[in-house]
Amino acid sequence: MSMDVRVLVVDDDVVSRMMLMHLVDSCGPYEIAEAEDGEDAWRQLAGGLQPAIVFCDLRMPNLSGMCLLARVRADAAVASIPFVLVSAASDSETMAEAGRLGASGYIVKPFALEQVRAQLAQVGQRDEPPDEDPDAVARRLGIGPERLLVYLAGLQRQLEEAARQPAAAPLLRLAEGCATLGLAASAARLRAAAGQADAKAAAGAIGHAVGAAGRQQRRAQA
Repeated sequence: MSMDVRVLVVDDDVVSRMMLMHLVDSCGPYEIAEAEDGEDAWRQLAGGLQPAIVFCDLRMPNLSGMCLLARVRADAAVASIPFVLVSAASDSETMAEAGRLGASGYIVKPFALEQVRAQLAQVGQRDEPPDEDPDAVARRLGIGPERLLVYLAGLQRQLEEAARQPAAAPLLRLAEGCATLGLAASAARLRAAAGQADAKAAAGAIGHAVGAAGRQQRRAQA
């Protein structure tokens, strides 16, 4: 891993920001940029900063993590950057909204090294299988687009429930659900986490799948 791989860490709480920066640094020789809130992060991004991935706190003054995520996904210059939300909130409504807005992952505080490492695995893994086109998924399953959305919403709910208790999550069953609905990369991560029997690895894989399921729903609705 070269030092030109840049990670942007956004959090208004300086202690939390430093802790997350330390965890990122522990995962490899990344170049780390920091922002004290969403507005600061947006100024940097609009000014040309092109991080390989963004870790962003959910609740911040001036511009929240959700609002920053929406801005990023609406701007073609930065829309494809992996964006991971970090929060103490683990309720299904918050996680569903993150998925709908296009979050690449979701980490529930207190965060741990393996959760951060799992999200950083998105960087430099462009050879991961892409999500299957929703129309192709519907044809393969012999269902219409409305039924596909029902299935995706059901998977999203199961993933959100699993995120609250990752140690007890049925990872292999969730992996099969992801594979069935065209989320091959998330399915592979969940299977790998199941083999590790590690709650933090499970949480990272589930967070990735939450983001993927949300993106697939948005693609199916387009």
